[in-house]
Amino acid sequence: MSMIFFACVVRVRDGLPLSASTDFHFNQGFLECRKRLKALSSILAQYPSRGTAKGRDLSIHFLSSGDIACMAICSSAYSTVMAFCFLEELQWKFAASYDITSIGLASRPYAFLEFDNIIQKVKCRFNGANRSQMKDNWEKIKEELKFQPPVQLKLEDMELMNGMANGGHAGVHVEVVPTYRMQRVTPLGILSLVLNIMCGALNLIRGVHLAEYSFQEDHEGIGNVIAFFLPFLACVFQCYLYLFYSSARKMKTFVLLFSVCLCNIYLYGLRNLWQIAFHIGVASLSSYQILTRQLVEKQPDCGV
Repeated sequence: MSMIFFACVVRVRDGLPLSASTDFHFNQGFLECRKRLKALSSILAQYPSRGTAKGRDLSIHFLSSGDIACMAICSSAYSTVMAFCFLEELQWKFAASYDITSIGLASRPYAFLEFDNIIQKVKCRFNGANRSQMKDNWEKIKEELKFQPPVQLKLEDMELMNGMANGGHAGVHVEVVPTYRMQRVTPLGILSLVLNIMCGALNLIRGVHLAEYSFQEDHEGIGNVIAFFLPFLACVFQCYLYLFYSSARKMKTFVLLFSVCLCNIYLYGLRNLWQIAFHIGVASLSSYQILTRQLVEKQPDCGV
């Protein structure tokens, strides 16, 4: 069972997010906790190096050192010692990967997004670990926390901090998790977009002309009108799926391809075999491009 739900690395002086785990939790409690983490990240310079904001179900832990701070959202039932063991290892790995100069010069959020891979590996390892598996580090952190306890905050106070940060720091960056980024558009992908737009335009033009005739004289041709408009919509959605990330992309892609094939077969007679083959071929090429263009961020990898 996961006990660490989210982790990020921020720059202490301004709260700029440098990297974060790519997680997909959408329950209201987690989203509220993430907003409070954002508020806290902008004023970390005001606090000691270790701190904990306890909530009923979720807690925020942070560990800062020099220019960077590591933050995590964990289950409130998760051991505080284990949480700081996790943050210390994350901080050590980030400091070993990037120098102070590059951290100081970072001007955009998630400048070190590739560090997400390491965050995921460490997070997965700690989610599956217990106290006995990291006895040495556990004892070390336990002693440190005994002599220098983390500052205790309340999650409810984070909302007030959020208002103070937004009112008093105009340059604060409020992003907490990265948006979806797709791989670069390829030349073949651009070709598929152009062909898809062309097919969509042809379907729209033929559908409009046929609709004018059908509504005036041939009411039985409504089915043909629909068979032109559906592929037009399918072409539009195929372009969207190629350019932007969407959940259940594979299922949507196959539904759109099936719709184009079915409608073009239905239109046999109004279109010859070569025209039908062309439209189905373009739809197939677009479907292939959609399925092969993936997210830049990798999914969690538990192999260490």
